Amino acid sequence: MLFSQLLVVMVVAIAIAIFAERRNIQAPLLIALVGLAASSLPFMPRFELEPHVILSIVLPPLLYSAASEFSLVSFLQRLRSITNLGVLLVVVTTGFVGGVAAMVIPGMTLPVALVLAAVISPPDAVTATAIGRKLHLPNRLMTVLKGESLINDAAALTLFSFAVGAVTGAPLFIGNVWLYFLYSGVGGILVGLLLGRLIHLMRRRMSNPSLATALTVIVPFAAYLVAEELHASGVLAVVAAGFALGHSAGEANYATRIQERQTWRTIDTLLEAFVFAYIGLQLRFAIEESVSSGFDLWQVLAISAVVLVAVTAIRIVWVFGSAALGRWRYRRHRARLKQPETIERLRRQAATDAERAALAPKARRRRPAAVPEPFSWRENLIVAWTGRRGVVTLAAAAGIPLTLMNGEPFPGRDIIQAVAFLVTIGTLLIQGLTLPWLIARLKVVDPGQAAREARQRERAESIARTASEQAIRDYQATTTDPLSQRAAEAMPKRVGASREPAAEPQKFGPFIVLAGATLAARRRALIEARDRGDLDDEIMREALERMDLEEAAMANWRAP
Repeated sequence: MLFSQLLVVMVVAIAIAIFAERRNIQAPLLIALVGLAASSLPFMPRFELEPHVILSIVLPPLLYSAASEFSLVSFLQRLRSITNLGVLLVVVTTGFVGGVAAMVIPGMTLPVALVLAAVISPPDAVTATAIGRKLHLPNRLMTVLKGESLINDAAALTLFSFAVGAVTGAPLFIGNVWLYFLYSGVGGILVGLLLGRLIHLMRRRMSNPSLATALTVIVPFAAYLVAEELHASGVLAVVAAGFALGHSAGEANYATRIQERQTWRTIDTLLEAFVFAYIGLQLRFAIEESVSSGFDLWQVLAISAVVLVAVTAIRIVWVFGSAALGRWRYRRHRARLKQPETIERLRRQAATDAERAALAPKARRRRPAAVPEPFSWRENLIVAWTGRRGVVTLAAAAGIPLTLMNGEPFPGRDIIQAVAFLVTIGTLLIQGLTLPWLIARLKVVDPGQAAREARQRERAESIARTASEQAIRDYQATTTDPLSQRAAEAMPKRVGASREPAAEPQKFGPFIVLAGATLAARRRALIEARDRGDLDDEIMREALERMDLEEAAMANWRAP
């Protein structure tokens, strides 16, 4: 019965997503509303999954897919802002909202209120980044939003585990919350990096793209489960594995990369549609349970409204407060750069780096630490308004234990679930409906972004062209065959061409061999330029994707 219900939910959710895309409507919002309407039908049975299903099956692939397509370099460049929103804001939100909930919910103690606050503390930025991408938000803003969505879940689930343990009396692996945070984070990252490295070594040696793709599909589940068994953060393990494999994807087989991209895009579509349908389907039953436990319907709605305002307000205050501090740090950094001793130190460092580069041209360049330019008030307003809740709130709310260690019912479980679902729906309706309008109204643009991207693309083309020319010269130096020499002379005119060879493809053997060599040289040169810091990771990925299509076309040339 459960499988048939799941199948019906998935089919209907995909159909709604197709309709929403044709009408230019936000699919997650429409799917959740249709699910809510369907759940209100009197004959509709309750469709409920175990919490571990959502946490260990639904969440890991969503996180892995986002991390594998995200630039590790960009993530590290904005790490301070990402950590501020993804960790510190989650902690502050939990404390503030917990205090508010303890005051407005009758009979709720502060420890139980902190469970509620931990449940609703992490925003889900997946849909926000999708909207931002469609409306062409600046890359630096998109980096912060995507980075926050990758690590805030880990912080929230760690706080949730600690809060639930404090209420139930269940012993935690580490009793100190800060040591627990440290072990959970570091342990999860190490598990993810080790697993990612192992899978990368296996993937490099696999020629079958279907098997290699199947291997990567297993990665998020394996990373999550292994980390959780070690009492570390499964979320950070998945994110670290995604970063590791995404960063090294250029060394895999081209067919594997093409197939992985399409596979993960399909998985994303299915899971995101399911999550928002499930949120809508659960709301009615969560409210009914809270009413049956002694709360009035209007009381539940009023409590949820207060918590929603508190969640929204603390994010706005924190974002703009952090922005003021960031502007102060930026001004101090700029002032220090103008001091004579700083100028002299940077000059000596540049001279030393130049000497090292002359001795080892391929060595990674050391660049002076810089404070990124702070966001404008318009950009901060968009960041402050992207606080929609999603899959982690859903999973954590469902994962609240039924009883305490002594066998008594978990206090306030029904009202916590009802408020969590109502806050999620509220953020979908309020922020989901207004965010596209806000982005369009503010007209946030980075005036230098287009020029920077153009320079980077020209740089990528120059690097690829130089690598191709060197590969052709190397090929000419190692062959005396006249046909091969003619292929080498003609190759510069055909690099990147989409037309296929004419009849008698056996005569084009040298051309195909040389084309493969130039592609390999171009790919290797671009990856090395990215690793040195000469080329943006996003631009490199664009170039590699085009080259994958070239290599796929070459594979068709070889076919009989």
